[in-house]
Amino acid sequence: MNIGVIGYGKRISHVIEALKKEHPEAQIAAVVDIQNDKQRELESSGGRKVPFFETTEAMLAECKLDGVLIGTRCSLHTEMALKVFPSGLPLYLEKPVATTMEDLRRLKAGYEASRSQVVVSFPLRVTSLVQTIKQIVDSGQIGTVEHVQAVNNVPYGNVYYQHWYRDESETGGLFLQKATHDFDYIQYVLGQTPVAICAMKSKQIFKGTKPAGLRCSDCEDNRTCLESPHVKKAPHFHPDWQYCCFAEDTGNEDSGSALIEYESGMHVSYSQNFFARRKAGMRGARFLGYKGTIDFDFMTGILKVLMHHTPKVEIHEFSSGEDHFGGDHELVRNFGDIMAGRASSKSKLEDGLLSALMCLKAKESAETRTFQRITWE
Repeated sequence: MNIGVIGYGKRISHVIEALKKEHPEAQIAAVVDIQNDKQRELESSGGRKVPFFETTEAMLAECKLDGVLIGTRCSLHTEMALKVFPSGLPLYLEKPVATTMEDLRRLKAGYEASRSQVVVSFPLRVTSLVQTIKQIVDSGQIGTVEHVQAVNNVPYGNVYYQHWYRDESETGGLFLQKATHDFDYIQYVLGQTPVAICAMKSKQIFKGTKPAGLRCSDCEDNRTCLESPHVKKAPHFHPDWQYCCFAEDTGNEDSGSALIEYESGMHVSYSQNFFARRKAGMRGARFLGYKGTIDFDFMTGILKVLMHHTPKVEIHEFSSGEDHFGGDHELVRNFGDIMAGRASSKSKLEDGLLSALMCLKAKESAETRTFQRITWE
């Protein structure tokens, strides 16, 4: 399997490692990237010279590929996907699939005119945990789901203020960065049509008057600041996360919530937070039906089925390890099978388009303090 890569960053390199484990015949055949050091990195790790191209068009014209992975920064996801679609090649596309409504509409039109199968990077929907939830809901054990309460308290949230993710023109905001995953797995379980959304977001912690562009290493408070790499107890620090998150140019909200109405009249409540740390981290939900409730947390790997009219409680335990709780490996296995011609996508672009639409409408709702219809108009 000859793979073309557009944007060879850390996230997509991790995806490629997982792909090779699931499909050992897969290999990087060509790369489009503006950073020359990426070529040296690939050669030193694989011992094989991988051709680098300046443009996607040149790579597609000169190389015989079986599939393409897009791992650029978020604002380029749409542009690069539109360049791949005419080739008809299978495409692995990182989320969010677009960061603006204009790009989202362009992506939808380009996809509808193409024959490419797309796998969107939504690993949560294919985890064993969510697959089990889907089976329980579809069985009718808890009745029809009539309410969902979902939470994502992100314990590594400082990445959105101390790394390039702080640039909202790149990320599109944190509904698109995080809620897009949660909206998708909820949507996958429910199988209903969302019709309206209202949202609110706040920036209460990661703001301040420190100079724009300030790095932790240059800050006079770097021995006392709890977000500084120089403080040993700073949780979830990464050496690449070096910008001051209390500077005047720190972007992104640090909490957000949304209410989503569905065509049946039921609604979902969702809340995400980016300054919770350590054991306060949580990502999960409650799916409530008349007969019972499903309660789970990805981070603990524990799923409970709590029956309402009998004292019965079922407990399921899953691995809560890395790789998006096992979802990454399931997605890349699916992508490899698509390239081999023996599968269809388990995370289609239609799913990515709907989730991004919901996130963009949530952002608009929060900024205009209005309810938003979830439509393409």
